[in-house]
Amino acid sequence: ENLLLHLGYYDMRMLSQDELKDRVDYNELTGKFTWNRRHKKTSIVAGEETSYFTDRDGYQRFKICGKAYISHRLAWLYMTGSYPSGQIDHINHIRYDNRFANLRDVDASTNQRNRTRNANNKSGHTGVCWGAEVNKWRAYIKLDGKTKTLGLFVDFSDAVNARKNAEVLYGFHKNHGKERVNA
Repeated sequence: ENLLLHLGYYDMRMLSQDELKDRVDYNELTGKFTWNRRHKKTSIVAGEETSYFTDRDGYQRFKICGKAYISHRLAWLYMTGSYPSGQIDHINHIRYDNRFANLRDVDASTNQRNRTRNANNKSGHTGVCWGAEVNKWRAYIKLDGKTKTLGLFVDFSDAVNARKNAEVLYGFHKNHGKERVNA
């Protein structure tokens, strides 16, 4: 339940598309929200961009009527009329890039197939590491929480190619394994 609250499921269910559009405008090309009218008892000015803050995971949020909402989920609601059925994937890995063309509603497994490279990756390629015990490069891929070994390779480039071929075979997004872009 705490995870659902963190993801914004409970707080956002109370806001309808009509209520959202009554308060803000969304520019699908820039991903920005602006207030569409002056609101009573506040200093909000029509046309002014909403005041964002970034949560601990790097996602933008802003408040409507005192409640914080995750911006990318509101963008989805604004454009489609419903909340996402799964997770919102930022296709280019930039968590503050809420342009509608950069968002997709996917299940958890599909979202995992478009992850950035881990910060502790030493080889520079996701799914490739040095196997010191065998003195070879090891290629692997994670599928539905299980690690599948793709082989051991003398040449680094052969291990990278094995991993890239597996990504295509298993339907990983072309951006999977790219370096994270920080704000």
